[in-house]
Formats: sequence, structure tokens, C-alpha cells
Amino acid sequence: MLTIGVDLGGTNIAAGIVDLDHDYSIIRKDSVPTGADRDASAIVDDMAGLCLSLLKEENLSPSDIAYIGIATPGTADSDTGVVKYANNLPFYDFPIGEELAKRTGISKVLIENDANAAAKGEAVCGAAKGRANSVMITLGTGVGGGIIIDNKVYSGFNHAGAELGHIVIQKDGVPCSCGRKGCWESYSSATALIRMTREKLAAVGSASRMWNMVDGDLSKVSGRTAFAAAREGDAAAQEVVDEYLDYLASGIASIINIFAPEILSIGGGISNEKDNLLIPLKERIKKETYTRGNVKETEIRIATLRNDAGIIGAAVLGR
Repeated sequence: MLTIGVDLGGTNIAAGIVDLDHDYSIIRKDSVPTGADRDASAIVDDMAGLCLSLLKEENLSPSDIAYIGIATPGTADSDTGVVKYANNLPFYDFPIGEELAKRTGISKVLIENDANAAAKGEAVCGAAKGRANSVMITLGTGVGGGIIIDNKVYSGFNHAGAELGHIVIQKDGVPCSCGRKGCWESYSSATALIRMTREKLAAVGSASRMWNMVDGDLSKVSGRTAFAAAREGDAAAQEVVDEYLDYLASGIASIINIFAPEILSIGGGISNEKDNLLIPLKERIKKETYTRGNVKETEIRIATLRNDAGIIGAAVLGR
């Protein structure tokens, strides 16, 4: 069975033809700029053009495709194919499923929030494969979250649930883009880690190895800076990493206490730290989870689909 997965982002639209019967492999993929400053119809035109281009390159026709899946930012009504709202894109009550079907000749189009779709992908063929209940979090510009219960995406009665990055872990804390203060996203995203690193560098300056790593330019700080310097024994960097891991563990422990998933997978750029992230993180989480000491405990893993999570997650929405 062949499907097309479309990962609709604020910067790029990526799409791929996925073979569901052969290890969920991507047969061909490509991307185009989103052009988020345009109207919704123009963006859907490019989505359709990208899908049809992939078909042409593989000598396939629309009838060869079982369905198109779309992973989109914002609130996606998976029942109606309507994007209710997308913060950085011009979609408001827009019937993206219907419009893409018209333009491609592929009648079945499924949509889902991008974080939920990524979680679905990890559940079907990634880090949580074979497990009925799992959670995925993505540590990027924000903190994305997706919840799978009994092999199905959980998004609440209004399709706006699973916004895990917006649980509050610090009352009256750092302001969040959502309008609240102290959201987990404001302490555990890559953006938050960069902020913490810059604050530390502003305080200690050239006394830290991090200063040389960024040539004394705070604008060059990345999510890798503190972890890299900590590995070289830099004390200030280790303080940043420890603070970041404390916040990250606090949120993950709460999620485990609420949902008790079999697998909790971590994706996004910070997950590239792998064991440098996982080992100290697991130690912290174990101290905070209600089930500590229980024979059955949530297993924490690095997500495996990486940059293809959006495409594959969208492509498997029918599974």
C-alpha cells in the first residue's frame, strides 16, 4: 500500500511517497518553501504540486495512492479535514483535506496535528513500535507532544488536546508565547536551553569554555553549546545542563504520572545528545515518578524517525 505523507511546516513543505507494506520506507521525497505569508489556497496549490510531482517522478497515478496524510501545525479536526487554527500559517477554519483532494485527484485525505502525527509514526514504526500506549515529546523551538492511547491518537474532544509543552511547572515563571507564565516549554525547549546558556555566559564571560566556542558572540549560542562544553569539563556549562535536565525531568515525570505510557520517546534537536541526555535524565525522572520501585515502569527512548517523523507520521495516519 502506497500513501503520501505531507509535513506542512512554517518554513518548508516536505512530502514523501511511503510504502506501508515494506518497512514504511520512503520511496521518494522532496520539499518546497512554504511561503507562509501567502494565503491558504496558494500554499495548498504548492502542496498539491509537490504531491503530483512525486507521483510523476515514480511513474505513478493518483489511483495508486491509498490516501494522503497531512501533518499540520495547530488545531486539526481529523474528523472533518479542517484546520481550525494554525498560529504561524494563514489557516482558519480552512478545509485543507477537501481542497487538497480536489487538486490531486486523491479523494481520501487525512489530517492531524504535526506533533500528534509524529507520535503516531513512532508508535507504528519507530521507538514505540508494538506498544499500544505511548507518548512522544519533541524538544525544538517549543515542546511538542503527542499521546497514543490504545493505538489511537488522543487529541481531546475538540482536537486541541495534548499540548504538553503548556503544562505549568513554575507558577508565575518565565512568560510563554501562549500567554501563560511558567510553561514547561519555557524551560525545556531548545529555545529555553539557549536562553539559559546565554544568561550563564553573560554572568561568567570568558571564564567559561563556552565563551570561546561561540567566539564571545551570544547570538552564536545553540542548543548544543552547553552540552558540548560540559563534556569538556566546563563547570558553568554543567550547571546549565543540570538546570535544564531538572526542568525537563520535572515535566516528563508529570506526564508519566498521568498517562503511564509504555514508551515515552524524545525527539527534536536536543535528542541528538542521546546518552548524554538520557542517562542523567532517567536518574532524575526515576526520583519523581509515582511508580518508582514498580516492576513495570515507563521506558524512555530517543525517537527513531528523526527528520522524517512528519512525513512518515502523516503517511501512517490511516493505520
